[in-house]
Amino acid sequence: MALRNIPVVFEAYRLLVTEAPTIKMRKDDKTGEMVPATDYKGVQQFQVSVFAKPLPNAEGYQGKGEELKITMSVDPGDDITEGMYVSLISPTVSMWQNDMGAGLSFKAEGIIPAAAMRSVA
Repeated sequence: MALRNIPVVFEAYRLLVTEAPTIKMRKDDKTGEMVPATDYKGVQQFQVSVFAKPLPNAEGYQGKGEELKITMSVDPGDDITEGMYVSLISPTVSMWQNDMGAGLSFKAEGIIPAAAMRSVA
């Protein structure tokens, strides 16, 4: 049994874009060529890399961060750029496993500048 699409709360993290959004690519099994990735419904996928850094706790300690690749099924447009702080819309995490190993994959319904998320809340 695989755990899939578990909601994730990033409220205690600051997310910094380290690579601007791009169309997600995958290797075609038949031709070996790189082709745009789609989900099971045929919807084109996009990806963005962010560095997730914990916010300081009450004692001022701020742990180490980690770079995450986030997959989205909505084109984030040109407004999201490298070096920008962002917020994810409805982020989820899923576990994956195959013959090459196992890991976590992150998805979101969208991405917006961090200041825009604060003004919505």
